[in-house]
Amino acid sequence: MSAPADQIRIAVVTVNYRTSDLAIRCLEALAPERALLPKLKALVVDGGSADGSADRLTAFVAERVWTSWVTVVPLELNGGFGWANNQAILRLLKDEEPPDFIHLLNPDAEIEVGAVKALLDDLLAHPLAGASGSQLLSDTGELEGSAFTFPTLLGEFSRGAQTGIIDRLLSIPPVALPPASDSVDADWVTGASVMFRTEALRQVGLFDDGFFLYHEEVELMWRLRRAGWMIRHVPRSRVRHIGGAATGLQNAATSGSSRPRRPAYWYESRRRFFSLTRGRAAAAAAACLWLMGYVAWTVRRVFGLTRGGSVKRELWDELRLVIPWRRDVPSESTRWDEPRSEIPAWMSRK
Repeated sequence: MSAPADQIRIAVVTVNYRTSDLAIRCLEALAPERALLPKLKALVVDGGSADGSADRLTAFVAERVWTSWVTVVPLELNGGFGWANNQAILRLLKDEEPPDFIHLLNPDAEIEVGAVKALLDDLLAHPLAGASGSQLLSDTGELEGSAFTFPTLLGEFSRGAQTGIIDRLLSIPPVALPPASDSVDADWVTGASVMFRTEALRQVGLFDDGFFLYHEEVELMWRLRRAGWMIRHVPRSRVRHIGGAATGLQNAATSGSSRPRRPAYWYESRRRFFSLTRGRAAAAAAACLWLMGYVAWTVRRVFGLTRGGSVKRELWDELRLVIPWRRDVPSESTRWDEPRSEIPAWMSRK
């Protein structure tokens, strides 16, 4: 794309679910970015919060006289992260002047000045890049995991075993890439702040709304990579992030043993990811390998070889979702030119 940055159309999509205070802070941090990107607009989707969030956000935008660049779209139900984003993206791509790039930004994420432009600059510099993601920072300014490798079968064994020597013996790469000073390629990047090239989404489709929450951005970036697009991590784009503000579930890659117990839908989403990307047999194998790793961890714990033994081992959660269901296999990815749906695929199959 040869147009200068100040002529490029960017749409920022934020999905709110009962976090209107954070969504307002997110918009306040985003507003100064328009000095760098005057064609930037924002679309805030309220995912059926039913707590007055949509009305409050609408009133806030009107009070700040931001209606020329911010639109609030209330949805009737909480259809999940992917489905809610799809409703926004489908709306945007049917505009007379659709955006050239779409930046997904969590309501619990506050950008530093220049963060959106840094993502854009990297995409413009790499025409084969389909997405670029920010560097997340904790409330205290510490770097959080923001760029990752795709889940693998051996990685599931490692996740169960939680043993560094096993990772080294089997040459299992870390899930999160180490912090970088310059932009790098990655398998996938954080969905909390990621910019997609519209052309890439038109080619591979939008989110698969067979997911309720978690792993849907990983599956979308899997499709992008399979189609030949690069995924970029851009450390210059810095974003403060309150992980799990709407779900209570922290970033598993950075929170260690202190994270709360994962909800059932985390496991359902992981099983669906393996089923879609590698087949149902591989999804079952992934669960079995996790169990083997868990046995190894248990043996180490018996002999006092684990660190403190405080890590929650969610054996029942893993075991009850070992066998992939048939409904895990059909792709439910949304084409960019489809009409907006009334209900997500995961809900219609319940």
